Amino acid sequence: MLKYVKEHMETILGVEIYPIISLLIFFTFFVVLSWWVMTAKKDYINTVSNIPFDNKHNQNDTII
Repeated sequence: MLKYVKEHMETILGVEIYPIISLLIFFTFFVVLSWWVMTAKKDYINTVSNIPFDNKHNQNDTII
C-alpha cells in the first residue's frame, strides 16, 4: 500500500513543497502560541481559568 502511494506521489510535480509548508505552519503556530503564553498577563489567565467556577456565567445551565 505504501509503495503504491509513494510511487503515485513521486509523479506529482512540485509535491515536495507540501511537507515544507506543513512544517512551517506547524512551527509558526507553536512559536506564536509559546510567545502568547509567555507574555499573557497573570490576571487574564486567572480570570479565564475561573470561568467554569463562576456562578454568573453558569446561571443558564441546568442539570438534567
